[in-house]
Amino acid sequence: MLYKLAEYINSNFNPPGFDIFKFITFRSALAAITALLISFILGPKIIKILQRKQIGEARKEDGPQFHWSKAGTPTMGGFIILFSVLIPVLLWGDLGNIYVIIILFVTIALGAVGFTDDYLKVVKKYKKGLAERYKLLGQLTVGLIVGCAIYFLPQFDGIHSVTTIPFLKGVEFDFSIFYIPIVVFIITATSNAVNFTDGLDGLAVGTVGVVALTIGIIAYVSGNIETSKYLNIIYLRGNGELAIYCSALVGAALGFLWYNFYPAQVFMGDTGSLALGGAIGTLCVLVKKEFMLPVLGGIFFVEALSVIVQRYYFKYTRKRFGEGKRIFKMAPIHHHFEMKGIPEPKIVVRFYIVAVILAIITLASLKIR
Repeated sequence: MLYKLAEYINSNFNPPGFDIFKFITFRSALAAITALLISFILGPKIIKILQRKQIGEARKEDGPQFHWSKAGTPTMGGFIILFSVLIPVLLWGDLGNIYVIIILFVTIALGAVGFTDDYLKVVKKYKKGLAERYKLLGQLTVGLIVGCAIYFLPQFDGIHSVTTIPFLKGVEFDFSIFYIPIVVFIITATSNAVNFTDGLDGLAVGTVGVVALTIGIIAYVSGNIETSKYLNIIYLRGNGELAIYCSALVGAALGFLWYNFYPAQVFMGDTGSLALGGAIGTLCVLVKKEFMLPVLGGIFFVEALSVIVQRYYFKYTRKRFGEGKRIFKMAPIHHHFEMKGIPEPKIVVRFYIVAVILAIITLASLKIR
């Protein structure tokens, strides 16, 4: 909104200095700062409301016993993140840009799905919250809408089902008729993967911040005709506006981490984790880096994989030997390291380091081709 106002003032009155609002880098910086300020302003207020309403995390019987002391910590803090992301984008982003419209839709829609789950679980005291089939239906529906939008809208003509292949120069891959199912799978899988990762104080939101910063850089260069040509990647007209969303997400992640790092004052709940996961998956789709998602989102990928492997190995051994066996001491894998006696903050920081390394590899893939 403020971006459009500045654009109107500049085009009609041409005051000195207003040209700066044309630059994505400047608006991205404003978005990050605005997100951080909103987190610091709204964070304490939302935490107090959650405490007053006694909206706290329930004790997880299937989690480590030393996490039981966290029961009662305010949850649904994902609202802090959502407000801190959405408001800066509304202020500084181009709301007529199709990429911005899609990513805002995903964030709000999956935030609503996560909120429904949290509300039923914490407020209504339904033990499992929103039934898994309904949660999955919500994720699949969001993915289907995004996939159809990219595949059929004229703004994506010529690039709708195409993606780049990492480390190979001038090679592109066309998903063709399989593109929509691929998008549905990516958004659903990433949404759930971030949800699995949200098990230690600060782990999910900090990792999301690293990934968002990386995608923001990719979006900026992809939306610039000169840099995209230089790097020999697909030029995505208007894609640079996603850098504003990513910057807001980085600012929101840092702001939320202020309250969420060990020992956490608030948890994001599914309200935050489903929205953030879906947003990361959608961003990778929109910048045409679907094949890099397992690398860039390697932390999320391994977390989800550890749950799948643990579950199916247990079922297999129980069926074959009559007694279920486990590969990990506990899944997701961050609990495995906890059970080995590694302190929670140390695990989180080490995961951050891995996330940064994976981000560097991802950025290097743009040139090493």
